[in-house]
Amino acid sequence: MSDAMPTLSDTDALRADIYQLLASLLRQAPDCELLTWLANLDIEQDGSRLAECWAALSHAAGQSSPESLQRAHFRLLVGVIQGEVVPYASWYRNGELMEAALVALRQDLRALGFERSEHTCEPEDHLAAVCEVMAMLITAQSGEQTYFFQQHIAPWVKHCFDDLTKVDTVFYASLGQLGGAFMESEQATLSERAAYQPVRFVEPTTDAAGAARDVTP
Repeated sequence: MSDAMPTLSDTDALRADIYQLLASLLRQAPDCELLTWLANLDIEQDGSRLAECWAALSHAAGQSSPESLQRAHFRLLVGVIQGEVVPYASWYRNGELMEAALVALRQDLRALGFERSEHTCEPEDHLAAVCEVMAMLITAQSGEQTYFFQQHIAPWVKHCFDDLTKVDTVFYASLGQLGGAFMESEQATLSERAAYQPVRFVEPTTDAAGAARDVTP
């Protein structure tokens, strides 16, 4: 009998890809290749808010340069001390960095077998990092997706993306709109799934390969 993992559905593969894209764009400005890819997206105009947001981001990508977005990313999301938007769970949930939300997240990451990469100095509650974790949970078809989303993403991420929509750089404002719309879709998707399949939180120490996974914001 084969123990191979069932094939990831197209829907879940797309969800994982979107989380990875959001993580990439939040972590650093897009390079020329990614910007060109975004500008040339073939978007199905189905009248949904998500489609409108994808179209807006694609149009903004076509009007932007990597150099201008590097400057904007630093000003908006990094800053000398902090950017205009502070994309950390602790900031939104506790009002300060390195607070209770980060502690709770670290506990659950350890239980899921994730470890902080030694190559990063950013706390694990950076929005890019939690998006990356969700992508990995989806790809692994983990039953902990709903738990992780409800505990560590849903309580604050919409507020963060809403703040991003208000910045003066069209590309990043469009990213905020897309992120907010996607998280609303995720809330609906995971809530529907949870109604049919109760989630039980387990405590593995390593992934299937026996190696702890890195989380890099």
